[in-house]
Amino acid sequence: MKNDRLLVRLQRLKARAASVRPNDRAQLTALLDDVGALRDLLMRECVRLDQEINRVSVRVTAITAYGRSAQSVRALRRGH
Repeated sequence: MKNDRLLVRLQRLKARAASVRPNDRAQLTALLDDVGALRDLLMRECVRLDQEINRVSVRVTAITAYGRSAQSVRALRRGH
């Protein structure tokens, strides 16, 4: 959901950039401010995604270790 809003915002900025006249300093300044703000939001989203990927990676490692442990316990019970 949030990613969709960021994408829509990026598309709007792209459309605005196409319509800004090169000699309109006020519009160019406002556009640059908006691009900078969107960039900051995108960077924060990247950090959040990196953190989420790391958490998921830790969970996968723990689940894999648990599965291996359970498998070796079953093998011991069977006498292998």
